[in-house]
Amino acid sequence: MSDSLFDKEGFLRDLSAWSEPVAEQIARAENISLAPSHWEVIRVLREFYAEHQHSPATRALVNLIKRELGEDKGRSVYLMKLFSGTPAKTASKIAGLPKPDNCI
Repeated sequence: MSDSLFDKEGFLRDLSAWSEPVAEQIARAENISLAPSHWEVIRVLREFYAEHQHSPATRALVNLIKRELGEDKGRSVYLMKLFSGTPAKTASKIAGLPKPDNCI
């Protein structure tokens, strides 16, 4: 995969270039091995983006996951275990979506 596909922070420049193998590549760069629990969050994020055309910030992501996947998964600590750093930023990156607006 060419580095020109990514911006300086590792986000895809062209969102249509995303695929599951690309997600695996991005995750490896973040030292994350994608498991089914990661994929369910990624799918929820991609569905949210398709409907709303923006990536949710952390608080909105926690609420979205709580609503879609249940109370046990809709918690910051759960998402931090899955996605290192800032969960909303890392999960959006792996999902092939833009960086959430208020993530540094």
